[in-house]
Amino acid sequence: MTPTATYRLQLQPDFPFSAAERAVPYLAALGVSHLHLSPVLEAVPGSRHGYDVVDHASVRAELGGEEGLRRLARKAREHGLGLVLDIVPNHMAAEPRHNKALWEVLREGRDSPYARWFDIDWDAGDGKLLLPVLPGPLGDELGALRAEDGLLHHGDQRFPLAAGTEGLGLPELLDAQHYRLAWWRLARTELNYRRFFTISELIGVRVEDPEVFAATHAKILELVRDGVVEGLRIDHPDGLADPEEYLRRLNEATGGGCWTVVEKILTDDEPLPAGWPVAGTTGYDALRHIDGLFTDPAGAGALEERYRDVAGPAGDRGGYWEGTVRRAAYKVVIHELAAETAFLSRTAERVCAADPALRDHAPWALRTAIRELLVRVPVYRPYTTAGGPSPEAAEAAVSEEAVRQAKAAFVVEQEAAAVDVVRELALGRLGTGPDHTAFCARFAQTASALRAKSVEDTAFYRYVPLISANEVGGDPGRPAVSPERFHAYCARLARDWPATGTVLTTHDTKRSADVRAGIAVLSECPERWDELLERVAGAPAPDPQVAWQAWQTAVGFTPAGEGGEGGLPEGARMLPALLKSVREAGLHTSWTEPDPLYERALTDFVEAGPAGPARRTVAGFNRALAPFVRASALGAALVQLTMPGVPDLYQGTERAYFALVDPDNRRPFRTGPPDEKTVVTTAALRLRRDRPEVFGESGTYAPLHATGPAAEHCLSFCRSGEVVTAVTRLPLRLAKAGGWQGTELVLPTGRWADLLASPGREFEGGAPLDLAVLFAERPVALLSRRD
Repeated sequence: MTPTATYRLQLQPDFPFSAAERAVPYLAALGVSHLHLSPVLEAVPGSRHGYDVVDHASVRAELGGEEGLRRLARKAREHGLGLVLDIVPNHMAAEPRHNKALWEVLREGRDSPYARWFDIDWDAGDGKLLLPVLPGPLGDELGALRAEDGLLHHGDQRFPLAAGTEGLGLPELLDAQHYRLAWWRLARTELNYRRFFTISELIGVRVEDPEVFAATHAKILELVRDGVVEGLRIDHPDGLADPEEYLRRLNEATGGGCWTVVEKILTDDEPLPAGWPVAGTTGYDALRHIDGLFTDPAGAGALEERYRDVAGPAGDRGGYWEGTVRRAAYKVVIHELAAETAFLSRTAERVCAADPALRDHAPWALRTAIRELLVRVPVYRPYTTAGGPSPEAAEAAVSEEAVRQAKAAFVVEQEAAAVDVVRELALGRLGTGPDHTAFCARFAQTASALRAKSVEDTAFYRYVPLISANEVGGDPGRPAVSPERFHAYCARLARDWPATGTVLTTHDTKRSADVRAGIAVLSECPERWDELLERVAGAPAPDPQVAWQAWQTAVGFTPAGEGGEGGLPEGARMLPALLKSVREAGLHTSWTEPDPLYERALTDFVEAGPAGPARRTVAGFNRALAPFVRASALGAALVQLTMPGVPDLYQGTERAYFALVDPDNRRPFRTGPPDEKTVVTTAALRLRRDRPEVFGESGTYAPLHATGPAAEHCLSFCRSGEVVTAVTRLPLRLAKAGGWQGTELVLPTGRWADLLASPGREFEGGAPLDLAVLFAERPVALLSRRD
């Protein structure tokens, strides 16, 4: 069953299934059709997100176990709701005490029946699995290691012992195991298992193996067969060896009737692979297009120019987006993904050594070629199987231009030929042997990790002229989206992916939609932003880059009010987000090499400035902009709820919701007083629920175009000839220009009632309608045909 709308709940020990049960009547009244649950399988004890699965056969006990989940499903059904589950096929927690499969691999080594579960390069580790879990070098930690009760102990960590090794002395005992305990810093260069991005605590799972797929999906498939679950969200499909084959197997196993969306991040106008048997993506592409509607391109350009003048970071002087991304990619591929590129290099070397025609490509040349091509992949992953967008799209992902640029890293032309070899391997065109296949898959997997880490987790924190644009799938170098481009995007969705997911806020967004709306309005008034910076200049920041970002954060976040969400003081929530941003940027401090003096200076600045006395200055600034932020926030919400696709609401976003990057946005769900956004959200959700044929897979999408001097400030469209959405865009610039000034919109013929306005407020279609009249009560309108 295709949902009409879903509502995401972040389950955790503080918000288990029983708490979700209590929320069901409230959520049903909103008008959603399905609850969208974060991962429910057994995870590391205490986990607040559930993506660190340890047992695929069990529903998490801390949430209430399988009976609790089934009870929630029954309660939901009583209120007309179904369940959608978030599942994690790509990885598990590398926590031996809780992960039975990994425990058995450590105990029995490569001969364990569970060894096939994980991507382990045993030969690279001399037959051992590297476990980078020690706080210091092994020599410094020997005194903390002890063998006792048939186990190896280090602090609260426990590890199995290979059979027959219990009585050995410590040095011999360590050498006799199928694993090698190591300092955590060695993971960067020595790790010999595939992981999630650069997180060694999450080990990659080989779901491409049919037996592993069956074992890791049996419980989920049982829940689908029993009707407990009606939809699935697939986490990080780009991490899999063959995403298309996985999705086909999953589709077949679920009987083809389970609504499934994938967390696939698309860049620019990149298409979702047409061969994938899914309803679409989780919706980050929709977020980018919606946010772009409410960003002024001229003002964004002015902000960028000012940013480069006053706040361009020392390591990225110049401040241009493309250069920032390229520099971040080099940093990540050379340092953070050194183990992954080492695997690719070893594999390429074996391929070349086995072919006389390729034997003279030096290992260093192959390593260089791999690095230079990886940093030039412009999408999250090149697809080389039949389910890719097209052979042309695969070649574009590892393009001839990328080859030309990569060869510039070489002095001798014959040595540069290694780039051609690597490209052919990456595209799967050099052979079909095990090493050829392994290279092709791992190159794609590594490209995905590199894109995520270099763009989302590095460049987004280094390039911050307008931080509302720095979201997953976004393009900070081109943040604005014209109405024409948006309409074209929606037309493609309606034609190709009518049941895809759409989102504005998720557990992974760096700022909630309402925070972003408050920041995006700065693109309409860059001169006011300059004035604000002058007024708050007295608060000394450790560097101009972080000051720029902190004050923009304050502009977007201050409307949360004193105490903010969850009753925490604003500074207590801003500071962790800003500390995370400077550590991810890695310009002055980082997670692995923190600079205590810099971080202390940042803390002092935040407490004395954005979260301190200057907060009153920011609040006054925001009061002047509030009407325009309101229009943009309501407009974005209504567009998402009525455009093609299935809208997913993140917990709490049916009302004004101010949250920063995780863990701030993953606090337990709680209800709150309704507000104007609740009125808009509830009206749209109930209309979707009551008129599924209008918004569903057979529904149509048609742009409506205003005429007059302010036409560009109205975005409008009609769904299936029965519902019209109209919103105000760039409202501050509209006000500066003198308002609507007779700008008109012609509704389709018929009688139309505004579901967001006073009862009885109706309009006649077929004739020009003054937008000042249409938007007299609210800056948005949701019109339903009455005849």
